Amino acid sequence: MKKTLEKPSLRQQASDYWQLTKPGVTFMVIISTVGGFYLGFDGEFDFVLLFHALFGSWLVAGGTNALNQLVERDIDAKMKRTQKRPLPDGRLSPNAVKIFSISISVLGISYLAMLVNTLTAMLALMTLLAYVFVYTPSKRKTSLSTVIGAVPGALPAMGGWTAVKGAVTVEAWVLFAILFFWQLPHFMAIAWLYREDYARGGFPVLPVIDPDGLHTGLNIIANTLALLTVSLLPTIIGLTGAVYFTGALVLGSLFLISGIRVAVGKTNQYARQLLFASIIYLPVLFALMLADKA
Repeated sequence: MKKTLEKPSLRQQASDYWQLTKPGVTFMVIISTVGGFYLGFDGEFDFVLLFHALFGSWLVAGGTNALNQLVERDIDAKMKRTQKRPLPDGRLSPNAVKIFSISISVLGISYLAMLVNTLTAMLALMTLLAYVFVYTPSKRKTSLSTVIGAVPGALPAMGGWTAVKGAVTVEAWVLFAILFFWQLPHFMAIAWLYREDYARGGFPVLPVIDPDGLHTGLNIIANTLALLTVSLLPTIIGLTGAVYFTGALVLGSLFLISGIRVAVGKTNQYARQLLFASIIYLPVLFALMLADKA
């Protein structure tokens, strides 16, 4: 007798759609947006505007991540770390995901345009287009895709700033730079740990094409050093005070040391420690910014 497949429960389907939005990634987007918003705000804090900025940004980020998984579903099926995602595992259909991802993306951009401002909506649109149509296809062609992907990944903090200020200023570019350089060692740690998986998927990330790890290690050191440098700029331009400066210096130095250990030791253990350090680094850095806003 032919076995009939059980229809997924409503709870399972909701969980699958939630997974499409990559909650861990969107959480970092929310942190960045909150940081940019709070640092840009003067006077009485507008919690309603913050809600609108966060909700719209979350919708666009979720839609962007879902579109990315739609485009890469065949490759995800080849990689152990991604083959259980809803699309390659067959739990959701491509058409359903297409409708879902486009719908929440359009809703998010429209929401930001109507209830925040046009500039913030345009930045969100730029993030989506750059991530899905520039970064995603470049991942199969060049190791420079990591740098390309860091651009849309750094825009949420700028979006938080423009939600308040309505303009892209020097401060917004400083926040952008911090997010940009943070992503590079963060991703290198992931790529190091899953380099065999990335090779199976056909992604020429640096740890895949650099088997002895020399260039990967130098890349990590260069970018953690760059991050340490730009992380001090908020105090230099008068955005934060001395407490933040001291904390950023300590955090950045520890992050740099973790990167040097990967470059010298070239082990999965050190790469895993660098990944953990990167996950801790960003929320703590933004917490210091918020606590010591000038």
